[in-house]
Amino acid sequence: APPGHAQDGGQETSFRWQCVEQPIGKLLFRRFLEGSAEFAAAGALWAEIEAFEQCEDAEREAAAKKLRSRFFTPGGSEHCGFLSAAATAPPAG
Repeated sequence: APPGHAQDGGQETSFRWQCVEQPIGKLLFRRFLEGSAEFAAAGALWAEIEAFEQCEDAEREAAAKKLRSRFFTPGGSEHCGFLSAAATAPPAG
């Protein structure tokens, strides 16, 4: 198995498999995030990133600005301060 991926009876148990690729796992994990004051912003960010990925190209710049101001700006109501500076930096180019 790749590093960080445990196998249990041939079943992958990585976070990505359980909480992103499996629909019920994803739903339960998102409900957990959204139901916790500590993690609600992370749940909202995840939902907004998925919506961003579905945006038409013409809408992406405005949507990206909205994401940055809502989640990446210190002092914002849904600031995700746990993200690294590299994760919140605007794309180069």
